[in-house]
Amino acid sequence: MFDDFFLRANIAALGVALAAAPLGCFVVWRRMAYFGDATAHAGILGIALALATDMPPMPAVLIAALAMASAATALAGRARAMDTALGVLAHSALAAGLVAVALLGHVRLDLMSYLFGDILAVTRGDLLIVWIGAGLVLALLGWRWNALLTATLSPDLARAGGSAPGRDAFGLTLALAIVVAVALKVVGVLLITALLILPAAAARPLVRTPEAMALLATVFAIGAALGGLQLAFAFDTPAGPSIVCTAAGLFVTATGLGTALRRITRAGAAD
Repeated sequence: MFDDFFLRANIAALGVALAAAPLGCFVVWRRMAYFGDATAHAGILGIALALATDMPPMPAVLIAALAMASAATALAGRARAMDTALGVLAHSALAAGLVAVALLGHVRLDLMSYLFGDILAVTRGDLLIVWIGAGLVLALLGWRWNALLTATLSPDLARAGGSAPGRDAFGLTLALAIVVAVALKVVGVLLITALLILPAAAARPLVRTPEAMALLATVFAIGAALGGLQLAFAFDTPAGPSIVCTAAGLFVTATGLGTALRRITRAGAAD
């Protein structure tokens, strides 16, 4: 438990969970799952950029994720089938990234660590980047929380109140790109969206206010991150998928509990 590499893994997982959970609530509220996939899958293009230019991986992934998120935002409202457009972007970015990495013949690379994470290889430098990124995301969400909620509920209401929904949407885009970059080593580009969505979806049936949902989602995300690492250590399974499986288990449990509570409430009201 207290080996240096495992302690670093826990600290990195905690940082990613703190950033991903409240942001994931907006992903759920705004129905941005495909948007998250497109942004996350662009991470492989970022890896190819880093290898081709000798950049550090995380800044390169941030650039690629932000470019993809900006492209997806530009498509919003213009494409008749937005989910189709985002699906095309997501899978095209992933495929293009894999091809680009393969074309860099002079580089030997373990793609599995980028696709599914390699949290046990997190360094102290990675920890610094993870926590700086998490701090930026939390600061942005805390600063613009009410405006983001209003824009999510009704862009027209946000404009009437003096806010700019487009600017707030770009803020979410930037936050999503940051989470993709810092979560790369924790769960990999294929599982980042799951870590965003599952804790928020698990919290949704158990609460009544947005703030309570964000808080409970954070608790679930921390439990999934630390609990998944413990399971991976105990059963010698991949850490990233173990974290997501733990989050999925919490989602199933919370959904069942929410259904039971609603039935009890209805029965009490009927009596």
